[in-house]
Amino acid sequence: MSPERPGRRPRGLRGLRKPAKKRPSEAPPATPPDAPEPPQQPDGNPSSVISAALYRDGHRISTHDSLADTFRQQRALSDTLAWIGLHRPSPSELVSLASEFDLHPLAVEDAMEAHQRPKLERYGGTLFVVLRAARYLDDAEEVDFGELHVFVGRDFVITVRHGAAPDLSAVRRRMEDAPELLKRGPEAVLYAILDAVVDGYAPVVAGVQTDIDEIETEVFGGDPRVSRRIYELSREVVEFQRATRPLNGMLESLTAGFEKYAIDEELRRYLRDVADHALHTTDRVDGFRQALQDILTVNATLVNQQQNAEMRALAEAGFEQNEEIKKISSWAAILFAPTLVGTVYGMNFQNMPELHWAFGYPFAIILMAAVCTGLYVIFKRRDWL
Repeated sequence: MSPERPGRRPRGLRGLRKPAKKRPSEAPPATPPDAPEPPQQPDGNPSSVISAALYRDGHRISTHDSLADTFRQQRALSDTLAWIGLHRPSPSELVSLASEFDLHPLAVEDAMEAHQRPKLERYGGTLFVVLRAARYLDDAEEVDFGELHVFVGRDFVITVRHGAAPDLSAVRRRMEDAPELLKRGPEAVLYAILDAVVDGYAPVVAGVQTDIDEIETEVFGGDPRVSRRIYELSREVVEFQRATRPLNGMLESLTAGFEKYAIDEELRRYLRDVADHALHTTDRVDGFRQALQDILTVNATLVNQQQNAEMRALAEAGFEQNEEIKKISSWAAILFAPTLVGTVYGMNFQNMPELHWAFGYPFAIILMAAVCTGLYVIFKRRDWL
């Protein structure tokens, strides 16, 4: 990060213990009915400032409702750290921040537009970090992604949040409960934010693992809706992978920067711990994607087997039906022959010689029997009967 400013205490963390983490809440607390109206900007629009405070030696010395008050107070006081949290700020607010803290226009443009990939960039003495936070929604059984932009300078930390996650109020409480860590400056705040984002992935990993276990049961249970669920979960895992995979390179670069600018060794250890957790998460997510691909292959195989079994059953039913049709056709032909002979002799023509022949009747009976027997033998040989 940036070199030490004159008069600031040395960044020593030896002997400190990592403060206990508080579990982030699922959603921000509801606003009480008698709560005051949110502060407004000079143009009359509601302010996006969630929290703006100044810190000295790890302790909060002032809290402000507007950016202008924060700027004015920081200019009047020396050796302070401004920690400003925003939620979906307006362009005018970001422009004022850029003017006050000399933020690079490209970074400000990214913060305005959002929908950025996770990345770490340095603009002079300012770090610009983009993170994709995630939370698992139990009721909907889906992953909700949020976007967080962090500007880190010599004496300020600015967070721009797009989405419900992460709960940075828990990060602020954690740091204020550990002034020995907070007084190490903006690098410690950046570490805490990274730690919160990476730790927030753990419930998501657990939720996705549960979904995969349920899908495996549904696949072998023959649930016809499982294919759609596999597809939807695969999309979420791909999105989760895009959010977590860049973290490994980002944290590696950030650790190298901490070493370059001689940031405290203990803080570097904390950052390496975050990197270990991030690597574990990316490995799990990669495993999820491979598992879903395997499940999709197994499901396709089972579906094909089921379709083949159905086609085989249809083919067998068609074969049996053809056999029945052959039998019916054979007997119909056999019965048609005597009917034809009887019909001819039943016409009562005057000039039929067999009518006055003494053997005419036996001849007709023998003829009908011979035709029926002949047809029966033919059909029997052809396995129609």
